[in-house]
Amino acid sequence: MPSANGTNAPQKPGGWGTIPTSDVARRTFNPIRDILTRPVRPLASPQSSKDLLSLSIGDPTVFGNFKAHPVVAKAVEEAVSSYRFNGYPPSVGLPHVREAIARKYTHPDAPLAANDVVMTSGCSGAVEMAISVLCGSGKNILLPRPGFCLYNTIASSHNVEARLYNLVAEQNWEADIDHMESLIDENTGAILINNPSNPCGSNYTKAHLKAILAVCERNKVPLISDEIYADMVFSGQTFTSTAWLTSTVPILTLSGLAKQWLVPGWRIGWILIHDRANALESVRQGLIALSTLINGPCALVQAAIPKIFAEVPSSYLGDLNCQLESNARILETEINKIPGLSVITPQGAMYIMVKIDLDSFADIENDADFCHKLKWEESVEILPGECFSYPGTVRLVITPPPNILCAATARIASFCQRHSK
Repeated sequence: MPSANGTNAPQKPGGWGTIPTSDVARRTFNPIRDILTRPVRPLASPQSSKDLLSLSIGDPTVFGNFKAHPVVAKAVEEAVSSYRFNGYPPSVGLPHVREAIARKYTHPDAPLAANDVVMTSGCSGAVEMAISVLCGSGKNILLPRPGFCLYNTIASSHNVEARLYNLVAEQNWEADIDHMESLIDENTGAILINNPSNPCGSNYTKAHLKAILAVCERNKVPLISDEIYADMVFSGQTFTSTAWLTSTVPILTLSGLAKQWLVPGWRIGWILIHDRANALESVRQGLIALSTLINGPCALVQAAIPKIFAEVPSSYLGDLNCQLESNARILETEINKIPGLSVITPQGAMYIMVKIDLDSFADIENDADFCHKLKWEESVEILPGECFSYPGTVRLVITPPPNILCAATARIASFCQRHSK
């Protein structure tokens, strides 16, 4: 048996040696989790003993300032006390839950029925199922750059080539349509978009979404539309679901409870199958098959969804968006005061992207170096653009309370001044 270093050194009698991992495991790499678990150099100054301020992970519950509406908790409590949801649910989801989701998201231009809904383990589970069902080993998928790194992680894990199309910062992170279309070939299984966007905080216009759909139509490539931040947009913005704008392009729309209802740990998501051209019949059966791998997500949380949709007041989302926008403007205003940094104005979701002018700094090599030194010296944790295949930037989460955001930006300002030329 080969040893850990690849030689055929003899093992001790009865010894196990090194058991190899699978190709799938070797191909699986999540940049965000890797960066957040990297060791930070030992504390070397009084400044670095400050409490850690984390603006790195898109979990709105961390600081306690964003709380789920009481109806959300009550809905789960009722599901638990009913004793009706302690068994295995159907792998595709509880029928009345699928009906409630279809009813909420149906649209005159994109009607949905219960059998168009497949429940998943979080929206990340929806992403994995969508990529898995449309892209076999050796196929390719078009992904945004910058984009949520999990897309690349899932694609590479399944031996699917990730081809990254550019988003243009100066155009509110719209896709470079010509570049996107140039990446398509006979092995392209899908185009994936994320709107509103993580990490960009952008929100696409109808005209831009139609341009993307036109690419799909011309090349007969289905679309995966990750809409986990649906309706989470700021003043002057209107969210449009991609499926509302076409009667022909097959679309798998992905979403879940995590962000809008402030329960990311509950791990409930769904896929909406938009297929008025009847092009996804085999894909539909494939999703049903893939759902059996885990026999469906948590029945208790599924069962809470109809009550959540029916009883959380309509004012809730508006209030949430106002608070998010207020936080985003704090970060935008304060960071734009710092020489060497500039913010691309966010339009929604939970993030801002910041450009770094490396020429303004004496000893910062790149975005990863910026983030590492910032955490070491100022105990502020943010993510480098390398996580999103977009060097020269950093991403900040806007969900901490205002006092934390102000404290973090003050530390960032001190850091930048200290390292400026």
